[in-house]
Amino acid sequence: MVRTQQFSAEDRAAVVSVLESQAQAWNRGDLEGYMAGYERSPALLFTSGAKVRRGWEATFANYRRRYGEAPESMGQLDFDIDDVRGVGDGAAVVLGRWTLTETPQASTGVFSVVFARTPAGWRVVHDHSSAAD
Repeated sequence: MVRTQQFSAEDRAAVVSVLESQAQAWNRGDLEGYMAGYERSPALLFTSGAKVRRGWEATFANYRRRYGEAPESMGQLDFDIDDVRGVGDGAAVVLGRWTLTETPQASTGVFSVVFARTPAGWRVVHDHSSAAD
């Protein structure tokens, strides 16, 4: 009999911790630290602004081009998590809102991200973010 692992309260806390760590890294201008929350893989999917980006490297390059790698250009990021739920074995979906301030690219919007349980821990494998009008 194969035993599947259930999404537990500890899993939920670990997923939320990844997002909190990402926001903290962003707010100190640590883009590489922010990107540590994503699966470092060519399979990573990131969609925003009606564009689809594939792969960790392309996502990192786009963030660097748009926001730089310093607190002065990156601004302050805040996540407000609306829902975290386990999906199947080893996956979770998070729905939330993001707010970016103190930068010329200041904006707000919503996101839904898919996390997977990886050997490195919970990582974002699919990110769909949209900005408010």
